[in-house]
Amino acid sequence: MCATSPQAQQWMLCPQCDLTVRLPAVPAGSRARCPRCHTQLLANWHEPRRRPTGYALAALFMLVLANLFPFIDMHVAGLSSRITLPEIPRVMVREDYRSLASLFLLFVQGIPAFCMVTILLLVNRIALPHPLRRGLARILFQLRSWGMAEIFMAGVLVSFVKLMAYGEIGLGSSFWPWCLFCLLQLRAFQCVDRRWVWQQIDALPALPFTPQAGKSGLQQGLRSCPCCTAILPVTQPRCDRCGVAAAPRRRHSLQWTLALLLTSVMLYIPSNIMPIMVTETLGSQYPSTIMGGVILLMSDGSWPVALVIFIASIMVPSLKMVAIGWLCWHASGRGQRDGEKMHLIYEVVEFVGRWSMIDVFVIAVLSALVRMGQLMNVYPAPGALLFALVVILTMFAAITFDPRLIWDRQQETERKESRLDGQQSRDC
Repeated sequence: MCATSPQAQQWMLCPQCDLTVRLPAVPAGSRARCPRCHTQLLANWHEPRRRPTGYALAALFMLVLANLFPFIDMHVAGLSSRITLPEIPRVMVREDYRSLASLFLLFVQGIPAFCMVTILLLVNRIALPHPLRRGLARILFQLRSWGMAEIFMAGVLVSFVKLMAYGEIGLGSSFWPWCLFCLLQLRAFQCVDRRWVWQQIDALPALPFTPQAGKSGLQQGLRSCPCCTAILPVTQPRCDRCGVAAAPRRRHSLQWTLALLLTSVMLYIPSNIMPIMVTETLGSQYPSTIMGGVILLMSDGSWPVALVIFIASIMVPSLKMVAIGWLCWHASGRGQRDGEKMHLIYEVVEFVGRWSMIDVFVIAVLSALVRMGQLMNVYPAPGALLFALVVILTMFAAITFDPRLIWDRQQETERKESRLDGQQSRDC
């Protein structure tokens, strides 16, 4: 562990609301949260090396097993079809949907596997060049929200309900290793604390002066490094510890967020009009839109699955775009100044946005498994790619939005109100 001055170790600026917090002594197994927005600031885990190492190694082992054996099989009218996980992107490539295959490989397998390997390299005392170690730490926490193994698992379960109406579904030998991989990789991430990881790489820089708790960092001329959480002067453009260049607030945050939001709205309309999947039965093709699939599930009596698809693919993207627009409206100085409520909306938007990819993964499973010759086949359609782009763009919109702007506007309003109250009291 790199030596850090006790004063620098005691202070932290909340990355979500910019509140200056003096950190207490956190017992092992406990966490420290921001008193204003309740964002987790740090976690002091028991055995911070062994826990993530064990979970990450087990997750990688389960991932290897899940890719070696059959995943799902289907039997319809004497015909059978069986797939492995690597065959899902291969089928999409053969059907000239390389973009969907790339998204599957990247989000479902590539990013989770890379993160597990990176966790092993960072939490253990493995001899790595210092620039490489810093680069891996910078990438790890940026990719955390882009791993979608558990979302793919939810899509597989939805696919089962759809396929049961056509034939008998069987679980392959790799199904349960994949379930364990989803759980283990989530647990490995939970046991890695960003502040602890960076402390193993390099020491915190000395504070320019002693901050005041309970005040915004920007009011005191301080800013937080978005990568390693170091406290820096606002005039310092680059962090000496991790090398990330940043401003006190994300530059042109609202402009970038609104541009991405507008683009996603423009793509969302055709993604709901165009078919996302084509079912071919006995030579006849039946295109299906997102809403058409929901209606079909309801007519078949699968109300719970229809509700899941409707919420994930229709309601969540729509409400997310409305919520992002509302956040931008609030952060620009309009609307009511309710920081806690708007911050809660931001956290919900950031968490649920990626779950809309369920429908895309359902199509990936169906198009790979349902290959029954002349009897029945399923193919992806252009609407699936457009819908995937909508989900990705709204995720980027949530990332480019700076939640600290919400609290900046509230503080401005509170200062104006206090000045008005002071002036009124003097007039009286």
